[in-house]
Formats: sequence, C-alpha cells, structure tokens
Amino acid sequence: MEDKLLTIPPEMAGKRIDQAVSELLGSPRSAVQKWIGQGRVTDPAGRFPYGKNTRLKGEETVLVQIPDPVVYEAKAEDIPLEIVYEDSDLLVVNKPKGLVVHPAPGNPDGTLVNALLAHCGESLSGINGVLRPGIVHRIDKNTSGLLIVAKNDRAHQGLAEQIQAHSFKRLYEAVVQGHLRQASGTVEAPIGRHPVDRKKMAVVERHSRPAVTHYRVLTSYPGYDHVELRLETGRTHQIRVHMKAIGHPLPGDFLYCPDYRLIDRQPLHSTYLSFSHPATGEKLEFSAPLPQDMQNLFPDIKNPEGPVF
Repeated sequence: MEDKLLTIPPEMAGKRIDQAVSELLGSPRSAVQKWIGQGRVTDPAGRFPYGKNTRLKGEETVLVQIPDPVVYEAKAEDIPLEIVYEDSDLLVVNKPKGLVVHPAPGNPDGTLVNALLAHCGESLSGINGVLRPGIVHRIDKNTSGLLIVAKNDRAHQGLAEQIQAHSFKRLYEAVVQGHLRQASGTVEAPIGRHPVDRKKMAVVERHSRPAVTHYRVLTSYPGYDHVELRLETGRTHQIRVHMKAIGHPLPGDFLYCPDYRLIDRQPLHSTYLSFSHPATGEKLEFSAPLPQDMQNLFPDIKNPEGPVF
C-alpha cells in the first residue's frame, strides 16, 4: 500500500472529492470511488474518512491510501472454442455471446484468452502482454462473432498494420431501434470516455479519438431495422455508441439501451472478416452466420450474399 498526501488547490473548491483526487492522481474515478467506499481517503491522520459526496473547500490536505495493484495471471482453461480457421500463424474463432475476450478486474478467468492458452499453449503472440496473448483486436463480452488471433509476433504486427491502414475489413450485423432515415450512410463522430459515467463511452469532442462507422439497412421490421455495419476505425463500443448518437440504439444493450423486450443482450454480431495473410499475402475471407438469438428476431431472414461495402 502507498500513502499519498494531497493538497487540494483553491481552484478545486466546490468539486467532489472523487473528482479532485482522480484529477490530482491521474487515477480512474471508478478506482477512487472504490477507495472512498473502503475508507482509504481520509484526513491527514487517517481517522476521518471522506464520504463519496463530499464537496471540497480548497486547500485541504487529504490522505489517500492506494492499495497495491492486483496482479492477474492468465492460465489455460478447458473452454470450448469454435475455430473457423487455423494455421501456424493465426486462427479465426467465432466467439459466442457472454465470453469476455481477456482477463481483467471482475473477469480474472473464464475468458477467450484462457481458452486460447489451453488450445495453443505458448504459441501466441506476446505483443499485447501476458493478459492478452494473441489478441489483435477485440469484441465486447455480449457481442458475438469472428475474431482473429495471432500465433506469433510477426503475424500480429502484419495484421495490426492492416488494421491501421484500413485494409482489414470487418462487417457486423445488428438490430437497431426505430427506422433509419437513409438506407445507407456514415456516422463520423469522435468517441471518448463518457464525462459522467466512466463505464460508458460517448460522442464527445474533448479527450476523444476519431471514429467512422458505415451502415446500410438490410431489412425493416415493425419498430426496428436489421443493419449491416462496416468499421473504418475500432474504438471501444464504437457501433453501440454511434447508433445511440444518431437515435437508433441497440435494444438489449445494458449500457446504452437497457430495453430487453426483444433480446437480452446487444444484438451485434461480427459476421465477416477479410484480410491478407501476414506471411503469404493470400487474401482470406471468413463469414459466420447469425447466432440463434438474433435469427429469432427475423422470421424471414436471409443473410446477404457477401459484403457490399
């Protein structure tokens, strides 16, 4: 544990304790709020803990007891994998809904990475560290579909370069509330951390990164559209945030549209990947049909015959 004494500058008068400590330490506000709840943010003597809603007067001295970081170690676990393709450099998996991609606080095990370690052993790239071996790109826990995994650093670097150059093609299918005004279009809006709810992302101008999503409507149903989307960038929650920003969120999305009348998770599926093999240069294409919970939303479903983007 590390003790930090902070002097609150006068210009922070009126701010909440969690906001001020977060800014002064450069720590996530969620972590600071947890420390406050644990009684780790106190007066200098450590006797009187601050409450989570305390407003500061400025020039106070605050003691913050920072706990030692939890060290996670990814271990091999016998978790079934649906492998679409595999060779000595890479593999493509069809991830089911509910499976987290890599270990993190709250999900230390039972992830795709744990399954990959059991399947591949040490034959995974190490570029992204010990908790994300082989992970070139990721999809959210409740998003299903295709994901590529690199077995060595050379393959990882080659695939990452294609993503940077926008030659790595990714298509998704989703269900969105309401009806889009245009049959196809582009959402170009920067995405960053939500200014209030740090678990969310949002379209914001400050502390954000450019994001571009292309869409086309496949079919319209009463109350919702079935759409295909192509990512030009790969920001956290990009499709979910962009669709909400234009007034058509994904129903069943616990963060952005917690309406579970249609489905119990965001109806979003990675349906298609296209890229050049990082070793041979051969063009590879893979597709994955919609999972049953999404097919149930479309009584007359017809998967499109290849991408049109």
